[in-house]
Order: sequence, then C-alpha cells, then structure tokens
Amino acid sequence: MRRIIIKGGEQVNSGKAFAGLTFEQAVRRYADTVTGVCVMRLQNYADAEDCFQNTFAKLWTKAPKLESEEHLKAWLIRVAIHECADYMRKNRRTAILSAPCGESVPFDFERSDMSWALCKTPAKYRDVLYLYYCEQYKVKEIAVILQKNENTVKSLLKRGRELLKSIYGGDASD
Repeated sequence: MRRIIIKGGEQVNSGKAFAGLTFEQAVRRYADTVTGVCVMRLQNYADAEDCFQNTFAKLWTKAPKLESEEHLKAWLIRVAIHECADYMRKNRRTAILSAPCGESVPFDFERSDMSWALCKTPAKYRDVLYLYYCEQYKVKEIAVILQKNENTVKSLLKRGRELLKSIYGGDASD
C-alpha cells in the first residue's frame, strides 16, 4: 500500500469525507485507476508515483464537494491527467535516461493485454483509449473527464484504434 505524505508532515485524519468515502477509502478504491492513468501518460513508474501522490494530496487539501463516487473517480482522473501534463511541462528539458516503457513496471496491467501497445501510441490517443478500454468509460463520460467535445473523442478513438491495429500488425481496414 502506498503512503500518502502531505507537505509539512501533516498526519492524515480520515475524518474528511469525499463522496461518502473517507480519504483512506478513496485512496484504496482509486489507487489502481490513478496509477494506471499516470503510468500510461508518463510511461515511467517513478514519475507516475510523484503524480499519483500529488493527485491524492490535492484531494486532501482541496476537499472538493462531489455528489457521488463516479464524480470522485472522474475528478481524480482529470486531476491525474493535469498533474502528468504539469510534470511533463516542468521536466521537458530534462534528459530521459531510460527508454519509454522499456523499464520493468511493478503495476498490475491485467485489466488489459494491450497496455504495451498503448505505450506506443501518442498521448492524445493513449488517454482516450485507456479510459475507454481499461476503465470502461463511455464516450460521453470521456468527453466530460477530458473536457473535449464528444465528436473529438470519437475521432480520437477511431484514429487510436487504427494505430493499435497497425501496432498489433492487423489491417486497419478490418
């Protein structure tokens, strides 16, 4: 289990509630989802851990008022994506010493056997494909989470599928 350390060494008090869950329950329930989003986005487990921690630190410090667990999950995914984008922007001038997806990642990818192929797709397709196939979101929900038009999400899914077919070695016209 990951330990969440809030800046300043603040002790985590599970008295706060997030869509009916305590902080600890929210971390346990959505840890795999947030980790998956971060790993797919950054393609580096160490960097993904940083963004994972920042995502849950924001949940703790911002304490958003959310109506349901689905809203909490969508909020966490959106924050994780933004955290990863911020991380990449801040570290874009840093030399990458390891090949993307080349390292052994101790993460359970059993939810999808296409995780290795997702690592080979550009980020704009990877996010949509991951949310659709691994997290089982519908197009409309993905549009809300990524703050994109539904038709844009459909186009990204279509092009992403074509890329996956070419990576798998299939014919894109199937």
